[in-house]
Amino acid sequence: MFKFKLPQKSDLILVLVTLLLSTLILSLPTGFSEKEGKHSSRVKALVLKTDNSLIVATGIIKTGSQMLQIKILDGKFKGKEISAFNELIGRMEFDKFFSPGDKTLTVLNLSEDESKIISANVIDHYRINLEAFLLFLFVLFLISFAGWTGVKAMLSFLFAGICIWKLLLPGLLNGYSPIPLSLAIVALLTSVIIFLVAGINKKGMVAFLGAMSGIAITCFMALLFGKLFNIHGAIKPFSETLLYSGYSYLNLTEIFLAGIFISSSGAVMDISMDIATAQYEVFQHNKNIHAKQLRHSGFEVGKAVVGTMTTTLLLAYSGGFSALLMVFIAQGTPMINILNLNYVSGEILHTLVGSFGLVLVAPFTAIIGASIYTRKKKI
Repeated sequence: MFKFKLPQKSDLILVLVTLLLSTLILSLPTGFSEKEGKHSSRVKALVLKTDNSLIVATGIIKTGSQMLQIKILDGKFKGKEISAFNELIGRMEFDKFFSPGDKTLTVLNLSEDESKIISANVIDHYRINLEAFLLFLFVLFLISFAGWTGVKAMLSFLFAGICIWKLLLPGLLNGYSPIPLSLAIVALLTSVIIFLVAGINKKGMVAFLGAMSGIAITCFMALLFGKLFNIHGAIKPFSETLLYSGYSYLNLTEIFLAGIFISSSGAVMDISMDIATAQYEVFQHNKNIHAKQLRHSGFEVGKAVVGTMTTTLLLAYSGGFSALLMVFIAQGTPMINILNLNYVSGEILHTLVGSFGLVLVAPFTAIIGASIYTRKKKI
């Protein structure tokens, strides 16, 4: 049975400050409010019947309209049965196909006085309840295993999501320089996450300084090799759509490069925290240890952690492009052609530059930890 360790006063203060900061950030206006139609409403609905007679199937591609009979499950029209339509455009990545018993997110188009339903458009399968359940299960397991540390980890998880949604993305859309903005957000997240989990102490300071050194190196490498690779940021999915949506002023290339050190920052934090914690435990058991010995211990831990973490990045990035690579292999495309394609080169840049930060954060954290832990207080 896991024991729930009571929090220290400093931990409680830090948690309260993080909660207050999260609430403040959450309340900030982004300038990009959700667009709800003047006379429309989003509801949850149940598919009762389907009519596929207007659908034209060409191989595995379907186009046309799927007619649905649905029952509204919430809102002022709860219980009402109406007809709805689902347009299929022949692109499997965007099309949805419904069967009786499916639950959907549906937009109701209402009359001017909003007393009648004019038409209904089925948007997608309804997944909000399942997503909420999955999040609850994650929180339950995390807190059951890690106790108070799990509570702090969950708070840092939510804080990171809030900062990305309310600060980073709106800032990019508003035209702020992607690199400085992303660095500032990552520095904020790194400080809050590390000090929230490790506490405001030497261990937290070592982990923070080590992580920031790795992130700074990753940023420098991304800028340097991003220019040498001559890759445009439009290679990322939906990037070009932004330009056509009224955001032609966006620097997609800098946004792409910023994404490199943002996506690797979590792994960098993991390594710096692992090494800082390992050195702290060694120092606690032998407070007379020499800085050189403690640094060596950090190096040894770093070697083991980096060995697996680098492969983790490769698997994470390549997994998202497995279908693309399969297409090239099936067509017999020469390997040199594949490796030289801009979007494949972009992922190689992403993986290798991110891995540079992972490799170099280990020795930097070990050096910083040995210096801070063994520093003698002046009397």
